[in-house]
Order: sequence, then structure tokens, then C-alpha cells
Amino acid sequence: MTEFSYSDLMELDLEPLDTAVSDWKAMVSALDKLRSDVYDGLVAKSDMARWAGINAGVTKDFVRSTAKEFLDLHAEAESIYNILEDAHTELSSIQKQAKSLTDKANAGDPDRLPEADPGLMVTNGVNGKVNVAPICTDDPRGTSQRTKEMAQWYADTLTSLVAHASEIDAAVTRALKRSHGNDPHNAGHATYTSLDEDQIPRATKLASLGSDANDKQRAELRRLWISLSAEARTDLWKEHRSDLLAAGILSPQVKQVAVDRGAGAYDVESPSLGDYKIQAFAKMMAAGGDVIGNTDAAHNMDHYLRGTGTPLQLDVDRMLTDDEKLRQVADQEVEKKQAEWRQQALDAYKKSDGKTVIIPVETTPKSYTHTDRNWYLAIGSATMNTTGVVKVETGHDGKPNVSLDYQVNVWDRYNWDPGKSTKIAGSDVTDADMARLHTTGLAKEFDMRGSGSIQHHELNSKPAELPEPADPGRDGTRTDIGRNGDAR
Repeated sequence: MTEFSYSDLMELDLEPLDTAVSDWKAMVSALDKLRSDVYDGLVAKSDMARWAGINAGVTKDFVRSTAKEFLDLHAEAESIYNILEDAHTELSSIQKQAKSLTDKANAGDPDRLPEADPGLMVTNGVNGKVNVAPICTDDPRGTSQRTKEMAQWYADTLTSLVAHASEIDAAVTRALKRSHGNDPHNAGHATYTSLDEDQIPRATKLASLGSDANDKQRAELRRLWISLSAEARTDLWKEHRSDLLAAGILSPQVKQVAVDRGAGAYDVESPSLGDYKIQAFAKMMAAGGDVIGNTDAAHNMDHYLRGTGTPLQLDVDRMLTDDEKLRQVADQEVEKKQAEWRQQALDAYKKSDGKTVIIPVETTPKSYTHTDRNWYLAIGSATMNTTGVVKVETGHDGKPNVSLDYQVNVWDRYNWDPGKSTKIAGSDVTDADMARLHTTGLAKEFDMRGSGSIQHHELNSKPAELPEPADPGRDGTRTDIGRNGDAR
């Protein structure tokens, strides 16, 4: 297996592979004509010949054997063509994505307000890894948490693309060897319509791990999921739907980064008496939040004050039930894409000659602000998107039936932005005061992420409102006052 590096992928010349695809396509066409000529001419005439005896028997067997070799040569040539064509399509797409991501990383994010993100430098790492680091700036505050998260996302995504290229190369090598059979005098061995035949066994094995799959296995499964044809993906979904979901196959692939730079470096200043007073007040706010029913706000404040900085899992199902704004944004984002997704799926269905197909879909990130008081105090503004699969199958009436299975994803970083304030319990709580708890080590910012349950929606007609989410219940939340007192 050739281990690609980042520079290998970026500099890969795919023109020779494209030429090989064209040459093998011509070879398949020529062998198909020769095969037809042999069977329609030589074999037909041999079978119709009215002669008998030892010589006749030997000659007829020889003719049939020779004709079979032409049949095998055509099958092998077609298999090689299918493999190379699939490889060229895959590697071209991977390289295009890598170049596009590199350009975006280098440019930073000049359109982001109130301040632009610095550009990022992309370089080779070791063992197929890609290093991405911020270009040095004169900002006295140092590198923001948002910029660090941006750099890590680009590094992880580009590293995954390099790994994908290596996996495609290995799959092609295996498939070509099996097609050829290592016997120059005997054609016609394993046949391939695409790389699916090589990739499906591995994808099935990884999918069967479900929630037991580690991060590396989940990443490989995701790459295979994207590479498989729409028909092969359908078979995997049918047999391992619950395992695929448990392995996070619908996890967002878009950038999940903080929307602002946050308070800055952690524990770099000595706390003052005023900081300790703010800390005590924050604990009182958390306790009061429990009492009045703002339990998620209290829970998140407690987690901040606890100072571990560990990520927090968001209960997106309850968020969707409680907060009308999140529901509206989720509905709008899916509605914008419904027609496009439906057409993409129908195109795949037509290409498969009416076989059931599944295509993965994802919306772009969308920022929103909570209107529910509890979630506003717990999160404020956040970013969401939806991920899922669109399925097309032939209905009882013989017409294609199109449906969507999707989940809503939400993420944010719990931090406080100087220049803002929030009125809590009759007092104005400034974000600058709360942010100092992070810089003085009395609290610590943390990431918040979560995904909702799988929802089902029919896409057979024009876009319509999505179904209302089911109420997940209140156990362990507002009916359990005082459960969040870890930091108090």
C-alpha cells in the first residue's frame, strides 16, 4: 500500500490515469466486438459444420476454448476499466477537496465579524498527518480558541483526505491483482463493476462495531460510506442501520468551531478579591437557576465554575421541544435543500436502473439565538446544521418514493464576550466579569455539542413543514431541582 503524504496528494498528476482509463475503455470496446465476431462467426460455423470424427471433435473443442478466452479477456478488460475509472473519479474528487481546503485555510476568514481570523499554514506531517498552524500575528492576546479549533479542523480534515487517497490506492491495487489473477496465460478471474466489491467487506466489518468503534475506525467508516455507490450504501444501511448510527455515521463534517475568540488564555492572571466575589455571585446564580426551573442554565454555569474544561453533551431533543427558534431554523435549513436533495437522489435512482439508493446529505452551519429563557441563559447563541440520508425506492405504485432521515446537530463554546451583559435576578451581569473567571483560573470555558434523535420526512411532493419533535420528557431535568450542585 502506498502511503500518501499531503504533498503527494497535492502534486499527484492524474493525467496518466485518465489516459489509462481511456485506453482501457477502447480496449473493452475492441474486445467486445472481437468477442461478438468470434461467437457469431467462428463458433457458429464450427457448431454448424457437418463433419465428424476425432479431428472434428478436437477442432470444435479448440474453437470453443479459444472463444472462451476472448470472453475472459473482455471480462478482465472491463473489470480493469471499471476499477481505473472509479479510482480516477475518487482521486480527482479527493485532490480537488484538498486543494480547496488548503486555499481556504491560507486565506483565513476575512469576512467574519467583528474581526478576521488569521491565515493558516498547511505543511506535511509524519505518517500521513497534516500540520496546520496559524500564521504568526502581532495580536498581543495570542492565538484565540476559535483559531486553534479552525486549525485543528483543517488538520483533521486534510489528514482524512490523505488517508482516503491511500485507501483508494490500496483498494485499486488489490482489485487489479484479483482481476488479473497473476497468470499471463489465463484471463478472467475476479470481476469488478467498481471499487464497491473491494470496499464493502471492510465497510461491513467496521459498521458491525457500532458504538465500540474507536475514532480511527469511525473515520475510516465515514470515508468508505462516502466512497460507496448509492446502491452499495443502501445495502449497508439496510443491514447495519443502527450500528452505523451508533458509530456516528451522521456526525457533522462541517467546521464546528467557536463563533468568537472567547476570553483568551486560561489561568494567566492572579484573581483579585473582586474576581472571588464574581465567582461567589455566579454560584448563587446557578443555585437560583435550579430553583426557578432554569436547570440547564444552572448546569452549564456549574460546569464552567467546576473548571475542568471538558466537553458537555447537549440534549438537542429537549432543545428542539423547548425552543421555537431552533425548530424554525432547523425547518428552514432543511426546506431550503429539500428540492436539491430530492433531485440528487432521483438522479442516482435513475442511474441505478431503479434500484434502491441512499445518498448522504448535510446543510451548511447556521447561527441562531435561543428564545427560550432557560436555553438562552444556558447557551445564548449557537450554531446548528442537519445531517442525514435521502432514500429512493420503488413504491407499490411503481413510482419512486423519496424520504429523508435526518438529525439536528448543535454546537457552541461556553464563553463570555466582553462588551455584553445579561440581566439575571435583577442584576446586570457583565460578560467581561464572567470572562475574567476563565483568565484567572476560577472557571474554564468548554465546548458544547449534541445531536437530536433521527427524524423521518417524506420528500415525494413539494417542500412541507417538518414533523414536530416528540417531547423527550423532563426526568432528570426541571423536575430534579438541585442536581447541578457540583460546583457549589
